[in-house]
Amino acid sequence: MFSKYKKTPAKNGAPVAAMAAKAKAPAPAANAPEPERKSLMRQMPAKKVAEPTAVDKERKRKEKLGEIKLEVHKALLDNLNLAALDKASEQDLRNEINAIAAETLEDIGAALTREERQTLNQDLYHEVTGLGPLEALLKDDTVNDILVNGPQQIFVERDGRLELTDITFKDERHLLRIIDKIVSAVGRRVDESNPYVDARLADGSRFNAMVGPIAVDGSLVSIRKFKKEKLGINDLVKFGAFSEEMAAYLQAAVSTRLNVIVSGGTGSGKTTTLNALSSFIDDAERILTIEDTAELQLQQTHVGRMESRPPNVEGKGAVTQRDCLRNALRMRPDRIIVGETRGEEVIDMLQAMNTGHDGSMTTIHANSARDGVSRLENMIAMAGIEMPIKAVRSQISSAVNLIVQASRLQDGSRRMVSITEITGMEGDVISMQEVFRFQRVGLTPDNKIIGHFTATGVRSHFSERFRLWGYDLPAEIFEPTNGA
Repeated sequence: MFSKYKKTPAKNGAPVAAMAAKAKAPAPAANAPEPERKSLMRQMPAKKVAEPTAVDKERKRKEKLGEIKLEVHKALLDNLNLAALDKASEQDLRNEINAIAAETLEDIGAALTREERQTLNQDLYHEVTGLGPLEALLKDDTVNDILVNGPQQIFVERDGRLELTDITFKDERHLLRIIDKIVSAVGRRVDESNPYVDARLADGSRFNAMVGPIAVDGSLVSIRKFKKEKLGINDLVKFGAFSEEMAAYLQAAVSTRLNVIVSGGTGSGKTTTLNALSSFIDDAERILTIEDTAELQLQQTHVGRMESRPPNVEGKGAVTQRDCLRNALRMRPDRIIVGETRGEEVIDMLQAMNTGHDGSMTTIHANSARDGVSRLENMIAMAGIEMPIKAVRSQISSAVNLIVQASRLQDGSRRMVSITEITGMEGDVISMQEVFRFQRVGLTPDNKIIGHFTATGVRSHFSERFRLWGYDLPAEIFEPTNGA
């Protein structure tokens, strides 16, 4: 499969010819300088300055258009009946904005081309009804993340790579107004006394912002866009996130109600993987989801969704994930899915997995399955519960059956790099066995990861459970492959 990346062996005569040429070469003079050694270090590409590549004339033109836009926007606020915007149709609102913009441009004596007028009208419509400069990025399906570092620097992520856009805000006040518009829509606030906020947009995208004085060079905004299409297991297999054999194994694991933890770093695809795994849950089961910010897209009929709530201005009224989890246990769930376990709710999550809520799932931040277990131990310790370490590990080993490790590799691709089973305790140590892994082979010249998925050769600890539930997996899927 990877033969095209192998070096071509030299022909029989080539080494001899090379030696002959070397023998004929004249010896260097005594005072000749030593030949320059070839550096072993890899040549790094020249760093690009983080600025959009635009000529000065174009930049000045954009600045002028920005000033005109500001003037027209002020006129809109003075003339539009904002209270009637909710009842107006999109076409009526666009016509009204176009009319006010045309009148204002005539008053200030600004001459714009037809394309510039259309762009101006579109931007004004987004300012009034949407999120201003961010609206175009939110509508762009190729953008996964939007990262704002102050009003003049907006990055986006496409295909796992960050790139700088030429979109900017007018100033910090303009950016703060858009942030306030987002958070006020979900009943939250951000200001100097509460300088950071976690919220979600109307389409479900995750939104996080941090303002001054904490953000030194301008407000920081991060938007993780919500995928409109629901990616299933087949989609992830097609994208190369994992193999068909791993998909068959995971289907058996979820369907037979194993407790699963999806582990990984930030942006590694944990929530996407959890969504895909949930597609194997029977439609007749009652599922309760608990999240800080609602992101899960479960496809079953019987789903109850809960979202935690931060404290109000007086520091009261907070509802934590642990509060939701405790209440969920009284609501007759078949399965409980926690969007991310990061604190004291881990105790209730493990107890739920141990007491009749088999098939529950959650995500944690960790770099490997073993690190994931250590993180669970640390979270139990942070919850203030004093238990012997052996008792803690016994609780974890009996509650968690499977750890799926997701990772974002250096070329931006997201893959399920490991599936590990927890098989019990050996003395004071939790015993684990890796069933599948992603085997890296190397890099292409354009820094793309070369590798393949393979079984480790270890037969699943839950094979008998799979067979009894009607998922008799063939022995071949546990046999190692070389990726050919």
